[in-house]
Amino acid sequence: MSTEDLIQHSRARLAHANQRKLLREKYEAKMLIAHQGGMFRAGPELLNLVALYPGQHIVIQDLYQNPVRVDCDQLREQAGQRWQEQMNAWLNELDNMSQER
Repeated sequence: MSTEDLIQHSRARLAHANQRKLLREKYEAKMLIAHQGGMFRAGPELLNLVALYPGQHIVIQDLYQNPVRVDCDQLREQAGQRWQEQMNAWLNELDNMSQER
């Protein structure tokens, strides 16, 4: 490979890595949900926590470290739905981006 080819290849890899980072940040921001006056990020940790207490109301910290009493069933449904929607969209966009590369 010539020096110019190596430079082009490294620039393409850097651009792809930057696109992936921006895509991750985009979908992480879309994982936020409001519930009972608190702000939560849908994800495996939250889903596992509320799954431990089905049918109960518990107090957990939101993203701003404020204690919030939540209905576990409602929050699990909200968070699970948001998680799946955004992860599917993220995967589709990542697949499209990888095919273009």
